[in-house]
Amino acid sequence: MIEFKKVTKIYSDQTYAARDLSLLIRPGEFVSIVGQSGTGKTTLAKMVIAEEHPTRGQVVVGGWDITNIKPADVPVLRRQVGVVFQDFKLLPKKTVYENIKFALEVCGVEQRKIDAIVPQVLKVVGLEEKRDKFPHQLSGGQQQRVAIGRALVHRPKVLLADEPTGSLDTINATEIIELLLKINTLGTTVMLVTHNKEIVDRLRRRVVAIDDGVIISDQQSGKYNL
Repeated sequence: MIEFKKVTKIYSDQTYAARDLSLLIRPGEFVSIVGQSGTGKTTLAKMVIAEEHPTRGQVVVGGWDITNIKPADVPVLRRQVGVVFQDFKLLPKKTVYENIKFALEVCGVEQRKIDAIVPQVLKVVGLEEKRDKFPHQLSGGQQQRVAIGRALVHRPKVLLADEPTGSLDTINATEIIELLLKINTLGTTVMLVTHNKEIVDRLRRRVVAIDDGVIISDQQSGKYNL
């Protein structure tokens, strides 16, 4: 599903974000990519959505080699990979329903399909009763649920969550992780990028730890040490 083949990423200041790194994430897996800030984990996430490109090596997503992806193909890729960030990036003057709907409208999806898809997504993320609320009327956890819903509208094969709980308190963070687990049980591959040790330890799922652009451990289930 996602494969890094001997990937090296060097920035212009000669900083290494990845050093001959190889990693395979299989369809349906829930994998946490962990490490301190500046270790390279976010760069891996950016390469999955072609926001960054490897200096050397190959990146494959869903059987599609995106190492040298054409700019015109990037939107197609990003409909296959739903992305959630720490910053919710919601449109403040649109309701919950409208925020989620907008992700379909900009892709030219016809209204009939929008009317069918958005209520389904609202149900998955547990916001059916909040559909007419605006972002400022929601808690941080609820805003992140909207962001997750928006990422799900194209029924992506992969959900990439980059520090999705970074701005949330413990209770809301726990609820977001439970939602990601629920989405994973529905068949979506989840790649969680985080430095939150408590969350990863509680997940008991595969953990890949990165330090200085190198994988230092890859455990199928368990804890990790910072």
